[in-house]
Amino acid sequence: MARFVRWYGSGPLHLLVLIASFAITGYALVRLFAVRPLDVAIWFVGAAILHDLILLPLYSLADLSAHAVLRHRATRVPQVPWINYLRVPTFLSGVLLLVWFPLIFALSTPYPGATRLSMDVYLGRWLVITAVLFAASALAFALKLRGVRRAARTGEERPAPGHDAAP
Repeated sequence: MARFVRWYGSGPLHLLVLIASFAITGYALVRLFAVRPLDVAIWFVGAAILHDLILLPLYSLADLSAHAVLRHRATRVPQVPWINYLRVPTFLSGVLLLVWFPLIFALSTPYPGATRLSMDVYLGRWLVITAVLFAASALAFALKLRGVRRAARTGEERPAPGHDAAP
């Protein structure tokens, strides 16, 4: 087993899940290409161009900007890596915006018969979901920071090994 992990880099379950996901993706591609090959090819090329030439530089710049703006000076108190507490809600909110932007910005034909919702609710709901994501991330960061600082304080209060505590 150790030889497999050293050779592959992870356990056999990881390899099985990876093979299964490639099989499902391959099946979906075969089915899509059978129906509309040109549309699928255009979509893939467009998605690659959109990601590599537009989105990657934008979110790399945003990440570097967040690091530069929120950089802290070194202190004696242990610090918690904070950037992922900002990245995760931003990513999830961005994916929701990317998927639902025609409805959020009222760019599509409404489907009142299917949803029974007016076009006015989508923007507000996306903003609420985004606020909840950032609030949950801030709470998780605060709890992690509290735990790290509490552990650091209890570590300082203990006497060093080999030294007796004063009576």
